[in-house]
Amino acid sequence: MLELTAYEGKKRGKGAAALAVLFAVLATMYTGTFPSVVEGMPPGTFDEMVSSYPAAMVEALNLQSLTTIEGYLASQLYTVGWILLAGLYFGYAGAGLIADDVDRGRMDILMFLPVSRARLVAEKFASLLVPLVAINVITPLVVYVSAEVVGYPVNALDVAMLHLLSVPYLLCCAAIGLVFSVLVDRASIAQRGALGVLFGLFLLESVVIGTDFEVVGNLAPMHYLDPTAILLNGEYDPVAAGILLAATIVLVVASQAWFTRKDIA
Repeated sequence: MLELTAYEGKKRGKGAAALAVLFAVLATMYTGTFPSVVEGMPPGTFDEMVSSYPAAMVEALNLQSLTTIEGYLASQLYTVGWILLAGLYFGYAGAGLIADDVDRGRMDILMFLPVSRARLVAEKFASLLVPLVAINVITPLVVYVSAEVVGYPVNALDVAMLHLLSVPYLLCCAAIGLVFSVLVDRASIAQRGALGVLFGLFLLESVVIGTDFEVVGNLAPMHYLDPTAILLNGEYDPVAAGILLAATIVLVVASQAWFTRKDIA
């Protein structure tokens, strides 16, 4: 059982390690620069800066408070680095799961294995747990330790909960990529499609907030993960996480159903 997942996961080991190091560096950089930012900011500067930004940018970057380390990390590290960049990474990775093997002519070999197509899709998708676990274990530890070192400690539970609740979000982004992976045989096209959709949803969710079309933003996975609410206010939303998990399951099952009936050229 899960031999394919183990094989694919092992192949992702180096990439997962590199990704974990990247986010560890980002976490250290943002945490380390916070003291100079907050100590060099005259009173009222933050409010003036935010008021000069377009409303869509304020919403997109969650610019509620740059004068606390929680608000700073929520807007700089987690909104940009985590919700956007990590989401795009997992969408890109998901888009290559099936399409890359089809594109390179390796899928015929996999078809000879005593594994159903549905199981093949599921096990390949499960291999993404390797980078997912790596970054969600390393990054919060680095954030917590770095914040202690610079003298601006953060709540360990809030940081841990943010990463726990981000797991369904990143899985949903990967599942969106998986849909493209089974729909398109060219890996590059599937990956560009997944990146375009996820980035478009990120912008859409930011633009429609506070408008008559705000309900449209519910289609974006980003709508269901709020780093600012978690880090600043200690507000956890397990219902939103459940919605993301349900969406992930639906997308994976739909991908399995499509791939099972698909003709492989």
